[in-house]
Amino acid sequence: MSTVLAAPAQAFAATLAQDGRPGNEDAFLIRPGPPLLVALADGAGQAEQAARWVLRQLEQRVAGAAPEELERFATWSGWLRSLDAALAGGPQSTLVALVVLENRILGAAAGDSRAYLHDREGELHLLTEGADRHRLGSGAATPHPIHRPFARGETLVLLSDGAWTPLSMTRLRDTLAHAALGPLAELPETLLRAAARTGRADDMTAVAVRRV
Repeated sequence: MSTVLAAPAQAFAATLAQDGRPGNEDAFLIRPGPPLLVALADGAGQAEQAARWVLRQLEQRVAGAAPEELERFATWSGWLRSLDAALAGGPQSTLVALVVLENRILGAAAGDSRAYLHDREGELHLLTEGADRHRLGSGAATPHPIHRPFARGETLVLLSDGAWTPLSMTRLRDTLAHAALGPLAELPETLLRAAARTGRADDMTAVAVRRV
């Protein structure tokens, strides 16, 4: 589990390996910044190395970027396309990555890892709806833009496919609504427990961010 407190948001994460598997193909990143960066990668092939490599490369790019660059989708698209090309013909990885800039979240996704926003009215929004399922390294990844207001009290959640597949939108919304009454630090593990009620058929990772 990882914990970060960084204005204007808190971020926590948890991950569990697939039942019977010693390694974990998922990886996550929480970088306090500023700006706060959260990201999740799910590898395939030389999976553990691919996911962690993607996150290291992304972290370096974000750290070296000016604030105005982070606000342009062209910047994120260029980064993801360069990672897609660098991995082509070898191991692959999904990526969903976001920065918190004051009252906004901005970033991009490729592959089937997901980002959700639970708003102050209790509604759940899939921020990666319509994202291309091609992973980085496929040579065909199409970066999906994410740009949305992020108000106080709202919660952003990143989930690998092992975590979101067992959870319907209704069940995920209900879990988030119940968790809103408790500390954010417990939310990632709560989500993983809900997803793993019938076993862990895949590695599963959850990252949760709340605007404070």
